[in-house]
Amino acid sequence: MKTKLFIITPPFTQLNTPYPATAYIKGFLNTKNIESVQADLGIDVILELFSKKGLERLFQSNNPQPTTDNCKRIFALQDEYIKTIDPVIQFLQGKNPTLALQICQEDFLPEASRFAQLEELDWAFGSMGTQDKAKHLATLYLEDISDFIVECVDENFGFSRYAERLGRSANSFDELYQALQQPPTYIDSILISLLKAKIETVKPTLFLISVPFPGNLYSAFRCAQWVKQNHPEIKISMGGGFPNTELRSLSDKRVFEFFDFITLDDGEVPIEELVDNLSSRAEPRDEKHYKRTFLLENGEVVYKNNSLKHDYKQSQVGTPDYSDLPLDKYISVIEIVNPMHRMWSDGRWNKLTMAHGCYWGKCTFCDISLDYIKVYEPVAASLLCDRIEELIEQTGQNGFHFVDEAAPPALMRALALEILKRKLAVTWWTNIRFEKSFSKDLCLLLKASGCIAVSGGLEVASDRLLKLIDKGVTVEQVAKVTRNFTEAGIMVHAYLMYGYPTQTIQETVDSLEMVRQLFEAGVLQSGFWHQFALTAHSPVGLYPEKFGVTKKTEAIGTFANNDIEYNDSTGINHDKFSFGLKKSLFNFMHGICFDYELQEWFDFKIPRTKIHPDFIFNALEEQNDFNTKPNAKVVWLGGKPSAEIFTKSKKGRSWEMMSLTFHDKKESFAIQTSKEEGEWLTSILSKISISNAKNYTFQEVKNDFETTLEDFELFWYSKPINTLREFGLLVL
Repeated sequence: MKTKLFIITPPFTQLNTPYPATAYIKGFLNTKNIESVQADLGIDVILELFSKKGLERLFQSNNPQPTTDNCKRIFALQDEYIKTIDPVIQFLQGKNPTLALQICQEDFLPEASRFAQLEELDWAFGSMGTQDKAKHLATLYLEDISDFIVECVDENFGFSRYAERLGRSANSFDELYQALQQPPTYIDSILISLLKAKIETVKPTLFLISVPFPGNLYSAFRCAQWVKQNHPEIKISMGGGFPNTELRSLSDKRVFEFFDFITLDDGEVPIEELVDNLSSRAEPRDEKHYKRTFLLENGEVVYKNNSLKHDYKQSQVGTPDYSDLPLDKYISVIEIVNPMHRMWSDGRWNKLTMAHGCYWGKCTFCDISLDYIKVYEPVAASLLCDRIEELIEQTGQNGFHFVDEAAPPALMRALALEILKRKLAVTWWTNIRFEKSFSKDLCLLLKASGCIAVSGGLEVASDRLLKLIDKGVTVEQVAKVTRNFTEAGIMVHAYLMYGYPTQTIQETVDSLEMVRQLFEAGVLQSGFWHQFALTAHSPVGLYPEKFGVTKKTEAIGTFANNDIEYNDSTGINHDKFSFGLKKSLFNFMHGICFDYELQEWFDFKIPRTKIHPDFIFNALEEQNDFNTKPNAKVVWLGGKPSAEIFTKSKKGRSWEMMSLTFHDKKESFAIQTSKEEGEWLTSILSKISISNAKNYTFQEVKNDFETTLEDFELFWYSKPINTLREFGLLVL
């Protein structure tokens, strides 16, 4: 029997781009000649629901009538919603750009309560063009309809998550199991009708459901439930981020009324073993081989890991394959004007990974005991570029989001050089650690290769806590690195954290002051505060006593185990800081309110900050660095100069000079040197040009100079070279 796989992401993850897990798995299966079809049921359900037919059915459905004034208004305006929904969705798919002009007139879309926030945002549109403003208004319009769905049709609805409450910290399966015994909801019925059609078309033998987040869990079980009831011959397996972190101690056998298998960590070998076990070509053997797989055996949940196969190297897993996914139908939305959040929800990104795991792997709040972080393995830059070229060819899109835990600086440098050597026009962004390797020149190189943004964890802006977190950075270092990125024209987003174990109120206030100064100095453009959560697989979760924390219970649930309730030895209620931290950040991101006293953001008494008002300003005061490492690479990003020789005379003496004229994308400029230095410079620039395969070190450049000339240091730190340093002569 030939095995055929059907791989899905259940609702809901993102509206603008597919979650990449199914594309990664399909790419791997291609290398093994295993037939597979993938689907993103999230975007399918959204497009079915948010359509003329979908809204007609929605407003006619026999659900509770609206009770709030807001939903009564939407119900009364249903004809306007039905009339405008198709053109708005097409506009958000990038197919109807001229509609922007009409949307911005503000008499085209029906408006309910979401538009009330527009007054606050009025000033933000100064920097947004017509298309962006229209996208934002169209997003508010969809959110109004979403509010109606939540009140009148399905209380669990949400654009990027569905029934998330049922998946969050569900130590017991009871509540989710109970919800699955109820008749399908309105949204479930849409999901099931789409699933039914796909199962009948694909006719799979193995059904794989990828569950990245708690908000995909309920729908995953609904899909599995329907297939079990209607096609009991199809085997069903769950994998993905949620089981990898939450279901590692699963023992509730009721889960296997829905699923045959649940696999953990990298999915390639576990799936390959399932395929071998299910295919007729598998030799009859006493014992089937499984890799990191839960299943039911003799009525008990067992975990099997008896496979003899090793996990595949990153170079062997193939290029992600996005075929089968409706790439032209994803919708770009702008929910809020935070520049980094906007990148997550606006535009189509091909997802790739530079390195499996995290090269740092020490942060104490992180799941560093799990393979997805612990097992670090980078991919060669040339192979990454091959995959980039394949994906551009396959999808027609040249935007890339590298979904690394933290992209390694050396690999980012190698990738940027390779992109430039191949003359690829790409746009990319990724997650990093703010470490000192990100020099001014490295940031300029990354920018030249198409990097437009980075996000990284500043976490708690306090050196004591950064040490406790084992972040390996200081606030001063973060300031310098963010300055280097900003000056290169790369946007910087900082993940911020409050409520870390033993964090005092004073440290929270001082952390906010550091963040205020970073925004005021213009070196951060975007940020987001997260409240610390204690997870089972982090060092704090594994050794709580080292961090002044006690778990509220040692009991291990029969279903999900990740988020842990705990008591902090300080006894501080960190929740109360949430509103003030987020409100202040919203204003700082828009360049205002830097002169407010920190006390003004809170409605309870806080201590005065102990941070010097110029701490960040002083940290950014530039020291000239004359210590270039001999093994640093020297690269020239510019073109070939045109040379002109002229004679210079002074006090009766005359000598030959050379004027070199360069053209970069924006302007032309000239430098002057002696004829000998000019000839050497022309020759070395062609050797260290980005288009050459060989990379030259600083020592090699120095040796080359000293074969014919003297005083290299004097020349290297002279005005002509300083000018070239501004225009693409980089030392990496």
